Amino acid sequence: MSETIRKLSVVDSAFLFAETAECPMHVGSLTIVKLPDGYDGDFYEDFKARIASRLDLAKSLRSKLASTPFDIDRPSWVEDEQFDLARHVLRGALPEPHDRVVAERIAGWLHAKTLNRARPLWELYVFDGMPDNEAAIYSKMHHALIDGGAGAALTEILYETSATPAPNTAAAAPARASGTSKKQDVRDVASSMFAAYAELWRAPFQSSQLGNLELPRSGGSDLASVLLDAAIHSVEWPLRIAANYGEIATAYQAAITNAFKPESVKALDLLSAPSTPLNVAISSERSFAGVTVSMARVKAIAAKAGGKVNDVVLELASGLLRRYLVEEDALPKKSLTAFVPISAREKGDAELKNQVFGMVVPLATDLDDPKKRLETIVAGAATAKELANPFRSLMPHFADIPTFGSPMLLQLLAVFYGRSQLANSIPPPMNVVVSNVFFSRTPIYIAGAQILHVYPMSIPVHGQALNITVHGYVDGLDFGLMAAANVVPDVQRLTRLLTAELDELERAYGTAA
Repeated sequence: MSETIRKLSVVDSAFLFAETAECPMHVGSLTIVKLPDGYDGDFYEDFKARIASRLDLAKSLRSKLASTPFDIDRPSWVEDEQFDLARHVLRGALPEPHDRVVAERIAGWLHAKTLNRARPLWELYVFDGMPDNEAAIYSKMHHALIDGGAGAALTEILYETSATPAPNTAAAAPARASGTSKKQDVRDVASSMFAAYAELWRAPFQSSQLGNLELPRSGGSDLASVLLDAAIHSVEWPLRIAANYGEIATAYQAAITNAFKPESVKALDLLSAPSTPLNVAISSERSFAGVTVSMARVKAIAAKAGGKVNDVVLELASGLLRRYLVEEDALPKKSLTAFVPISAREKGDAELKNQVFGMVVPLATDLDDPKKRLETIVAGAATAKELANPFRSLMPHFADIPTFGSPMLLQLLAVFYGRSQLANSIPPPMNVVVSNVFFSRTPIYIAGAQILHVYPMSIPVHGQALNITVHGYVDGLDFGLMAAANVVPDVQRLTRLLTAELDELERAYGTAA
């Protein structure tokens, strides 16, 4: 039997069990690369060989799910003893005219398909033979395995800063997370557990001991092992929380203090977003388009507005949505809101798991003047971030909360919500997800080919049919617009609206070249 690598966190498993046929929970990208001048090799084979040479540095890519009986608790990652790279790195073919628009359409179609849970939850597709000596790489990886920060860390492992790959000797494989265990006999674990309890009671409530408390686990996936491990965890977790009570109480006190500030009280209105044609139940079909805007243009606007690049990204999303809804004669009087993910990942942490929370920001779509929209977004984002910041330190403490029995319930609720079409009837909690992840300041390469663009592809869900994700790469911002095709069949239209909004914003601030 495969050895248990680690149990999924609460956030990781939530992405897994919230998945339905209409809402696949994987993220990905469409990467455009430039092959070297005079290249006459087989880029697919070269690419696959490059991935094979680096797999030992990202061992999570060999991990598959080990579910519990009846999905009664969170599953674990175990090593796939039958791992076959050929099942994960695949060759694709583009129909005429073999260009980027066709690649975007095919990638959108592939993004609608769920991953096979019997194997590691990722796939890569290589499309070569494009004009101008280009090729495209479509990747998808289940969100239970990766978030934006982990994706950037994975990129550093798999890609190169030079067209000539360095020898595969420098990096070391990431250490396994705590909780790694080989399967043990349940009776032996029970005996060890009682011994650990006895030791605990000999020195009760010593915070230094409780904070690092790790009771024995069976590591098995049979029903008896799962029940025993869940019982152990239900005792262990509260003791760890008690040991960190001071830090948790300080964070909650800061959150409450922030919540009662006048600007925060005004922000309570964000808890209810207006309904739009984008906030409905979705089908499993996907439409996708990417567009790149100049980083220099965005930074010039941000400097004039006294904001940051992310504030301008939010304004571009706001202007895009306003233009689209005006054309559809469906712009609500109340401002739309965006959910903006925030990474809780410490610098240098490359572990492939989700460490993220978020904030809700007003998009000021009720304002016609782009300058006023951006100014409102700058102020609203600052308030939202201040409200969210105290919760950053809480994330590690609650990432492993006992969830026995909840995976079954979450799956039932996800299916019920989709089949009931409730998203067509109830107000959305927010209108759109807008995420901005910095990718690389310097050009990067794979198998000797230079990466030109990395267009991110994320997750539409019932009630939010459009997802806007951005990668900052070298001197550009690569926008990935992913939509449910039954709601927004022509996403290329949105890319034109976005570039038009950037032009208008430049005119408003006088930054146009």
